[in-house]
Amino acid sequence: MTRNKDDNLELYNLLGTDEDRRAWAEVFKKPKSNFKIAIVVDMWTTGFDVDCLDTMYIDKPLQQHTLVQTISRVNRVYPGKEKGLVVDYIGIKSSMNVALKRYAQGDANVDSVENIGQSVVMVKDELDIIRRLFGSFNYSVFSTGTPLEQLDCLNRGAEWMQRTKEQENLFMGHAKKLKSAFNLCSNSEEIDDAEREEIHYFCGVRSIIYKLTIGDTPDISQMNRRVSEMIEEAIQSEGVEEIIQIGNDKKNLDVLSEEYMERLGKLKLPNTKVKLMERLLKTVITEFKKVNKVKGVDFSKRLNTLVEKYNERRDSAIFADEVLTEVANQMADLLKELNKEKMSFQNLGISYEEKAFYDILKSIAKQFGFDYPEDKLLKLAAEIKKIVADKSKYTDWSTRDDIKAELKMDLILILAEYGYPPVTNDEVFKEILEQAENFKKYNG
Repeated sequence: MTRNKDDNLELYNLLGTDEDRRAWAEVFKKPKSNFKIAIVVDMWTTGFDVDCLDTMYIDKPLQQHTLVQTISRVNRVYPGKEKGLVVDYIGIKSSMNVALKRYAQGDANVDSVENIGQSVVMVKDELDIIRRLFGSFNYSVFSTGTPLEQLDCLNRGAEWMQRTKEQENLFMGHAKKLKSAFNLCSNSEEIDDAEREEIHYFCGVRSIIYKLTIGDTPDISQMNRRVSEMIEEAIQSEGVEEIIQIGNDKKNLDVLSEEYMERLGKLKLPNTKVKLMERLLKTVITEFKKVNKVKGVDFSKRLNTLVEKYNERRDSAIFADEVLTEVANQMADLLKELNKEKMSFQNLGISYEEKAFYDILKSIAKQFGFDYPEDKLLKLAAEIKKIVADKSKYTDWSTRDDIKAELKMDLILILAEYGYPPVTNDEVFKEILEQAENFKKYNG
């Protein structure tokens, strides 16, 4: 990427124009481009950020600030990347420690970078810990079985590691350390084939649990393609991939949610089933909360109670089965109640959106201990919805204090007109305004 006027003309022209090089720079920054390796002398070693870049090979003497700047090309934060790898061909480690002491408050007498040998030791230590966590669980079929048996082994391993919340947290923490260390020494001859197979398996199990609880599979680029694809198939093999992606289908969520929940109820892996039920409920409740904040918060609290009960499960076969069955059934019932609540506006003769304001008015009356006629409550809810809808014509309302002030004044006036609450209370106005702004935020 660097040239000078004394270069051979053919080589000189290979680098093209300044515009060409700027275009190549943009391509190199894209994680999914085919431009994976760049050989440079001076260009791109400072002030050139590629967040996904994780490996640098150095065979040029560098000192002080230039050295720190250069190795910093691989220390940028990026999803799935925890460390950068510097492959040193000429022995710059001592210079690196000196530079880091001066510019990064390090100690010149202490290694400021983790070398390959340290990573290998960490890999072997973490392997030993995770093997003991798996205990009597036999995962040897992952290396010897048919593709279907290997997929099943991944799923069963994920289920085994979710027996208790403590077990799950321990495994996920040590698997993360294992993966991080292995990223730095994946080509070391000190790690044999059997250990590599175990690493692929443990990281695969971690990816499945990660996807069940968070939704996105962490980066697994250090694994071979076969294992990467197998993890995705392992999730699909239980028929849950479509359910995991349910959040993408907001339009049909109400119609499909109970169908998805019924399918989840048939899964043979109880911990996986509960995790996916929790994901489904969180998605449905989040969407509901965008319209009806007060009821949405109530359903969130009820779901959290069930999740806490699940997380407190003990590693006892009989007790665990009872808890998992009870929690799964209660989650299914909670979804039915939520969907029933969504349709309750029909019995009141008001719209779905008006019901959200009816609920907040009803909740406030109960909270502050005053009675209010039902017929007036229904009319007031409709009037508030009309006021909020009127303000939605201003697309930039959330950044305009004048629109917010106008909304607040209109709400105060309509509440006063309807005599709500019977005794003036600033906290009442505050809660109604919060519901109004929540509604406008997601439905304006």
